[in-house]
Parts: sequence; structure tokens; C-alpha cells
Amino acid sequence: MFFRPEAKAALWRWREVLVAAAMALLGLWLITGPGLLLAVPGWALVLGGMALCFVGFQRARFRGTGDGVGAVQVDEGQISYFGPLTGGVIALQSLERLTLDATLHPPHWKLDAAGQPPVLIPVNAAGSDALFDAFATLPDLRTERMLTELRAKRGHAVVIWERKPLRPAHALLH
Repeated sequence: MFFRPEAKAALWRWREVLVAAAMALLGLWLITGPGLLLAVPGWALVLGGMALCFVGFQRARFRGTGDGVGAVQVDEGQISYFGPLTGGVIALQSLERLTLDATLHPPHWKLDAAGQPPVLIPVNAAGSDALFDAFATLPDLRTERMLTELRAKRGHAVVIWERKPLRPAHALLH
């Protein structure tokens, strides 16, 4: 290929947004170009492109470099992490708390479940981009807040999601 590896990685990170932009442009061309017969599929492409752009933008913000230690695998509602020193498996149904621990370098996702030790996953582990879809299935997870905390440079752990909050309803998480 004619692309530098860094440029190729950047394009691959934003792939959904690029496809969404192409869909929207094709839709606009169908709306303005050939005639009214193709306007309906054109509007469908524009709307689909906008929805895909929104989701793709969130995924791109979540994705890390993937060059960290260990590997993550998400399969049938189960998250597995295989690292050089630690590892673990946790079912999404048994997950009680999701924490972003920025005291570790690189920051780690801390997955807590009752009756088992927490699973710590570096945010830049290979395959960690699959965690976005896994975390999105958690009830009442605020995705935008998770993405904001992921990009913030805090030096402490932040609880992103809890199944049954251990705090009073009026107390803030941070």
C-alpha cells in the first residue's frame, strides 16, 4: 500500500465515520442528482449515514492503540482477558461494577463481580475495542460519560457503572 502505517491506523480507527460520510454523500447525490425517483433511497442513505456517523464517532473515541500487553476476547456475553501476569474471565450478567482505574499505567478497566477477584484490563490491550459493544449492553450505562472519563487525565479511579449503587441516590460518583 501507499499509506504510512500511522496513517493507515488512523484511517482504520475512524473507519465507521468514513463509511458514514460516504453513505451520506451518496445519499445527497441521489437526492440532488438523477431525479425524484431516487430521493427516497437518498434520504434513507443520509439518515443511515448520520446514525452510523454518531456510533462510529463514539467507537473511534473508545478505541485505543491495541499495542498494550495482553489480549481481550468478548464471546457470548463473557469477557476474557489473557495477560502476561494476570488474566480472568467474567460474565457480563454477573458484572456488579465497572471502574476506570487511572492510578495504573496505562489506565485499566476494573471489572468486579461477586465471589471472584476483579479482572483488570489495560485500555490499550489487543482486542479491547470489543469492550465498547460489551459495555454498551449494560443497563443504564452512560456512554458519553464513559468516553469522557476515558480521555480525561485523572489520577484516580472512577466508577463508570454499578448494577446496584452502594451510594445514596443523591451522592455523585465523582
